Amino acid sequence: MPPETSQLSLTLLSLTLLFIFSSATIRLGSTLYASNLNASWSSPNGTFSVSFIQDGPSAYFAAISYAGGVPVWKASQRAVDSSGSFHLLSSGTLRLVNGSGATVWDSSTENRNVSSASIDDSGNLVLLGNNSVSVWSSFDNPSDTIVPSQNFTTRKVLESGKYSFTLLQSGNLTLKWNNSIIYWNNSLNSSIESNLTSPVLRLQSIGILSIVDPTLPSAVIVAYSSDYAEGSDILRFLRLDTDGNLRIYSSARGSGTTTKRWAAVTDQCQVFGYCGNMGICSYNDTGSDPVCGCPSQNFELVDANDSKQGCKRKVEIEDCPGSATMLELPHTKFLTFAPELTSQVFFVGISACRLNCLVTGSCVASTSLSDGTGLCYLKTPDFVSGFENPALPSTSYVKVCGPVLPNPSSNMQVLDDRKSWRLRAWIVVVVVVATLLVLVALEGGLWYWCCRNSPKFGGLSAQYALLEYASGAPVQFSYKELERSTKGFKEKLGAGVSGRRNFEVSPETNRKKFSLWAYEEFEKGNVKGIVDKRLAEDVDIEQVMRAIQEGIMEIERPPAPKAFTEGSVSGPSMNMSSNFSAVSTFAASASASAPAPSSSSSLQIGVSPLPSDRNLERTSSSLLRPSNPN
Repeated sequence: MPPETSQLSLTLLSLTLLFIFSSATIRLGSTLYASNLNASWSSPNGTFSVSFIQDGPSAYFAAISYAGGVPVWKASQRAVDSSGSFHLLSSGTLRLVNGSGATVWDSSTENRNVSSASIDDSGNLVLLGNNSVSVWSSFDNPSDTIVPSQNFTTRKVLESGKYSFTLLQSGNLTLKWNNSIIYWNNSLNSSIESNLTSPVLRLQSIGILSIVDPTLPSAVIVAYSSDYAEGSDILRFLRLDTDGNLRIYSSARGSGTTTKRWAAVTDQCQVFGYCGNMGICSYNDTGSDPVCGCPSQNFELVDANDSKQGCKRKVEIEDCPGSATMLELPHTKFLTFAPELTSQVFFVGISACRLNCLVTGSCVASTSLSDGTGLCYLKTPDFVSGFENPALPSTSYVKVCGPVLPNPSSNMQVLDDRKSWRLRAWIVVVVVVATLLVLVALEGGLWYWCCRNSPKFGGLSAQYALLEYASGAPVQFSYKELERSTKGFKEKLGAGVSGRRNFEVSPETNRKKFSLWAYEEFEKGNVKGIVDKRLAEDVDIEQVMRAIQEGIMEIERPPAPKAFTEGSVSGPSMNMSSNFSAVSTFAASASASAPAPSSSSSLQIGVSPLPSDRNLERTSSSLLRPSNPN
């Protein structure tokens, strides 16, 4: 093809791209400063912009960000301070400098006839020549991210720390640690690999990651975003994170937040070197995020503030000649990937796997697989990356200076934590219950102290008892109730007695005096005087008269109180020596409350036949008679 035709084709391609994605022109000599985070070079519709973003107290990155501040490209992985700046120099090169003026990153486009720069609505930052031909673009020089409309070819690399992502000519996708250990390899069908000519990895805007090639009839799908084809105005992008995993993210326009939608390595602990040299990756009880630790207490963290930096021995093997031993780590595996497989793999038993490492000077650790393969990995001191999981069928060994100081068992720690939690729960329960009991006791004590001598509360039971008495039901009064109802029996004790504050009368004497007093009042016709004055307005005097007269057979007045002789009970028969009214009362009560005797009953009452039905009805209530305290 003649040079003129080639030049014309490039020009037409550039014009086509300009029509597809409108762009905003950035003039030579333009500068952005880290101290001004609000300044930016924006695309025509504001979807993407070039600006400084802050990551930490004094770390600033020159980046291309999606609407809302989500970075999708960085000029350099090295941060600058707040005095840093990003220049489009008049020489046509983009340059990132630190506060000291030192160059951190450069596009290396000086003296290539760059006339301007632009960023379009697809997120591509382009340096344009005199004929509007692209001299340099961020799509052709990716950092750690791929966005839709961006082609990722075999000549490009995503980098993040010690990790890198590449597309091989065969169509394989690989993740590497330190540009040497391949810890993830996604290969295509063997029949496809040999025929590819120029494979390209693309991420569609709907969230489908695929490989296309002129020899393929259709795209080969690598992965789907979990939210593919959902929503609108959502950016999906592929990023290599600093933890070594490749993920698809989605971000709603203007939200400034991202959501993980797919990961190349499903188990983060399988990422080589995630926890640093001699670090062991494991999961806590939640199982969500991995944690990094050391093999035993023979080690300590390199950086106490960052466990991912790995571990180091407290005593080096060279400093303890003759006392080296092997630390056993059940359910632990030291990761071994290509190219280590060719030099570190042996087929021996578990004991030989341990002893061979102990006696071999170049070996620092070993792993014996218990999956039936008989494999044994002997690890060299260059770098050792470990993974611990209860489901792993493997046992590993680490060379240490004795004595061995194993870490506390995680299961024991969990058990101790549960016991401690249960103990704390019991303490809380005991404290709460004790507090409630104390409060109840205090309230009861206060109530008793304040109300025990109160007439209002003290006479309440007496009022209800008199109401029951007036209705004809059996009533039993306490000594205190009678004393309150008669004002301390002052009416019959006389002024001399009432004037003596220390005068004491036995309950039996007072009860007899109350009976005599009540009878005398009845004889005088002063029935109202017998009733508690607090009930005088609510009690029917006629009913009171009937209640007093009940149980007295065919007499107009009740008999004068006299000595009461209780019946004696012996065995199945009952003999009573009392007047007829008392017997009638007992018989009526027995007939009303006791069940009919069965054929086996032997209860006998030695009394004459019961009175008539009329008299039986009258004897259904107890007489006004003081109860016997004995």
